[in-house]
Parts: sequence; C-alpha cells; structure tokens
Amino acid sequence: MTGVGTISTPDLTDEYPQAQALELQWRNFGAVSSFSGPAVTIKCHEDNTLLKAAVAEPGEGRVLVVDAGGSLRRAVVGDMLAGTALDNGWSGFVIVGAVRDVDELAVMAIGIKALGCCPRRGEKRGEGQRDIAIAVGGVLIEPGAFIYADNNGVICSAMALSV
Repeated sequence: MTGVGTISTPDLTDEYPQAQALELQWRNFGAVSSFSGPAVTIKCHEDNTLLKAAVAEPGEGRVLVVDAGGSLRRAVVGDMLAGTALDNGWSGFVIVGAVRDVDELAVMAIGIKALGCCPRRGEKRGEGQRDIAIAVGGVLIEPGAFIYADNNGVICSAMALSV
C-alpha cells in the first residue's frame, strides 16, 4: 500500500526488523502525518530546481526524499511546490532541510516531514542530482525503496511492507 492512511512505524519495525529508521528528529508540516510510497530521491543544497520539475510529474503515490544538506538557511519546499505535488498525486516529502509557508502547508492534504522551517526561498541555480542513492539519517536510500512515515518517524525498506 502507498499513499496516505494509517501507518504505525513502530509496528512495522517490530514486524520487519530489516526496516531502517532514519535517525533524525522530524517535524510534521503537512496536514497528513501518516504516508508512504516508493522513494524518488533528490540531492540539492538550497536549490529547489529539481524539486519543482519533479512535482510537476505524475506522483503516483510516491514520496520525494530530499537531501538538502540539512540546511535551515533556505527552504526547498513551500506552499506552491507542495500544492503542485498534491495536485499531481505525490504522497509526501521527507526533507533533510527546511520548508516555508508553514501555515499554508499545515492545511494541505499531503505528508511533509522536514527538519525545520525558514522564510527564505530556495535558490534557482539548476544544481543537484536526482534518482541517486542518498544517505539520510544513517540510512542509504535507493530510488524506489519504500518509505513509511508517521508521527514516530520515518523508516525505509528495500521491499514493500504490509501495513
């Protein structure tokens, strides 16, 4: 199952010990706190050019996992990118970095986990990489790996887990 719904990452890690927890302290920013789907990976630093292109594609219940280098100096997702992602069927975002427009994000029916927020927008330098393995919270996430997120945190599995 992918998309939004009821997920318990503690139950999943109990049942599937191979599932790995992304060892970071996540904050919820979207109105959906529980979401899952295959990962689309993006590595960027304070530049959301690749994210803007990705959310314009059909999401098909996938999750954008973004290694923004942990930067809290610039937000890589705001209400416009999140709105496009929602309209195009993305399940959610997991962002090692910042978001902005938090009041607007809070009412959007999409999952958004990030480290924090910042009012400054991301730059548009056209830099970054997509669909590569990225290290997030001690876990190497390959494109297509399965991401599960809830209020307890975010986990990754190479195979789909029965929720």
